[in-house]
Amino acid sequence: MKNIFSIIAIFFVIGVNAQAYLPSKEIIQSRSVFQDQKFGMFIHWGASSVLGNGEWVMETQSINKEDYKKLLKVFNPIDFDAAKWVSIAKNAGMKYIVLITRHHDGFSNWDTKYSDWKITNTHYKQDPLKLLAAECKKQGLKLGLYYSTLDWSRDDYPYETGRTGQKTGRIQKSNYASYLQFMKNQLTELLTNYGEISCIWFDGHWDQTNPEGAKDRTSRVDWKYDEIYSLIHKLQPGCMIGNNHHLDPLPGEDFQMFEQDLPGQNHTGLSFQAASELPLESCITMNDSWGFRITDRKYKSFKEIINTLVGAAGRNSNLLLNVGPMPNGEIQHEFVDTLQKVGQWVKQYGHTIYGTRGGPMNAENWGVTTQNEENVYLHLLGIPATKEIFIPGNYQIAKIKGMNFINSITVTKKEGGVSIQIQNLDHSIVDQIIILPKLISRKQ
Repeated sequence: MKNIFSIIAIFFVIGVNAQAYLPSKEIIQSRSVFQDQKFGMFIHWGASSVLGNGEWVMETQSINKEDYKKLLKVFNPIDFDAAKWVSIAKNAGMKYIVLITRHHDGFSNWDTKYSDWKITNTHYKQDPLKLLAAECKKQGLKLGLYYSTLDWSRDDYPYETGRTGQKTGRIQKSNYASYLQFMKNQLTELLTNYGEISCIWFDGHWDQTNPEGAKDRTSRVDWKYDEIYSLIHKLQPGCMIGNNHHLDPLPGEDFQMFEQDLPGQNHTGLSFQAASELPLESCITMNDSWGFRITDRKYKSFKEIINTLVGAAGRNSNLLLNVGPMPNGEIQHEFVDTLQKVGQWVKQYGHTIYGTRGGPMNAENWGVTTQNEENVYLHLLGIPATKEIFIPGNYQIAKIKGMNFINSITVTKKEGGVSIQIQNLDHSIVDQIIILPKLISRKQ
C-alpha cells in the first residue's frame, strides 16, 4: 500500500510540474502591445566596443579575463547621449529599445552593486541605463533589457561544461548556486531601479547544449528557470520573458525570438525551431556584426531593411534591428542615415505594419500580406512568376487598389477570394502595396 501511495505522489508531482504556464492579465496585455509595436532597436555596446572587433572578441581572440578587464581603464563613452539614441530610434519608427545590460564577457552596463566589472568603474563613471530609461519614458518608447546567462569572466559560472569561454584563465571549480544568486541579485536591481521594463531578453543557454541542429540539445546545466522567471514576473508582472536558446519556447516564456532569421527561415543554422503561438521577434543586424566592428562595412541597404521589416510583419513577427555604437557612445552615421530613410517610409506606410498581424496568405519570396480588422495589405517585394496572385477572403472589389503606385491592376472575384493581376510593376518602388478593404458583414 505504501508503494501505491508513493507512485500516486510521484504522478501528482509530475502533473503539477507539467502544468502549462498561465500568463497573467498584465502579460497578456504586454504581449498584445508588443505585437502591435512591430519594430524595435537592439543595442550591442559595452567594454568590448573598445577593441572594434565585435562583442565576441574576448572569445575569438582568447583573451585572459585579467587582461580583458584592463578595458576598464580605456572604455570612456564621453559622447554617449541618451536623448540622441532614443530620438534615432523614434524617428526611424521604432517603438521600443532593447539594451545589452550584460553580455557574455560579463561587463555590466549599469551601476550594479554585485560586480566591480561595470561601467561606473570606468572613467565615464555615469550609469547609461539610468539615463536611457529616463529618456525612453520621456519620448514614449518601451525599454527592454538583454541579459546574458553565460559569463566568460566569472569563476562561479559552470564554464567546465560550456561550449565557449575555455581560454579565459579560469581554474577554480564553478558553483552554479553562487552564480544563480548573482543573476537573481542583478535582475532584481534591473527590475527595481529603472522603472518599467517591457522585457528581459535572455541569451547564452546554448553554451550548455550540443550545437544547433543536433538531435539532443538537453542543457548540461539546470538553469533553475522556474526560479528566475517567477522572480521576474513577481518584480514586474507585466515584464515579458524571452530566451534566445534556439529551441521551442519553455514554460514561463512570453515571446519567441529568431536570431538573424525571419520565422520559418534558417539561413544561419541557428533557427531550427518552428514558430510558436507566442508573439514572435526577429533580431537582425544592420551590417554583419552585433557589436562595433571597425572593419565591417557590409551595411544593409534601405531596401533590404524595408524588405526585412515587411517580411517580418507578414510572418506575424516584430523586427528588432541592431546597431553597434562606437566606444565613444555614438551610433555611427552609416546606421543613422539609413534609419532616417526607413523612418520616412514608415511615416507614409507604417499603418500597413503597426497594429497588424500576419495576413491570409503564406509568405512568399516575392511578398507577404498583413492585416487588421478593416484591411488586408499585399506587400510586393519582388515579382511573382505569374504576375497573378490569389488572396483568400471577402473584399470590397471596387476599392482594391495600389497605395503607392499607379500602374493598373486587374481584380477578379474567385471562389474563396480574389485574383489580382499586376501589369508593368514599377521596380523603382521598394515595396508596392495593394490595399484590400474587407467586406465585413454587419449584424442588424
